[in-house]
Amino acid sequence: MKNILLGFIILSAVCLSCSKKDAACNLNDSNITASAGETANVQAYLTSQGITAIQHSSGFFYRITQAATGKAVVNLCSSIITKYTGKLTNGTVFDQTPTGETSLFVLGQLIVGWQKGLPLISSGAKITLYIPPSLGYGSTDVKNNAGAVIVPANSILIFDIDLLGVL
Repeated sequence: MKNILLGFIILSAVCLSCSKKDAACNLNDSNITASAGETANVQAYLTSQGITAIQHSSGFFYRITQAATGKAVVNLCSSIITKYTGKLTNGTVFDQTPTGETSLFVLGQLIVGWQKGLPLISSGAKITLYIPPSLGYGSTDVKNNAGAVIVPANSILIFDIDLLGVL
């Protein structure tokens, strides 16, 4: 009887810890989609560069450059380990993982383009995202600590992402 009671207590504790973890995740999936004009602008850029990419229903485009079968992104509360480079269409790098380092993020705290794009791949895969403004930084300039604009408002963003791990 003691063993059954102990087993029940352990099972209850495991179930409660799972439900607490899920309840702590209060990030909601975005239903934002890019306008037809933004999507057309991204498509025009891709065509001008000779790039073939798949259009996602939300309006960004992507190319899976290395497939993998590792752990998948579960939800917006998934922590992800990446190496990435963020560029503008003129080739200017505005952000990247420092050499020799990795970046850890909670997916739901990132721009919508990443939130929608990274669940398309698994750990170990690489993807390039072509993100229209409304799924990126929108109509607001992004400035560095010195106040200089590093991403102009309404920019198309290009991210090369290596998904190293999903926690």
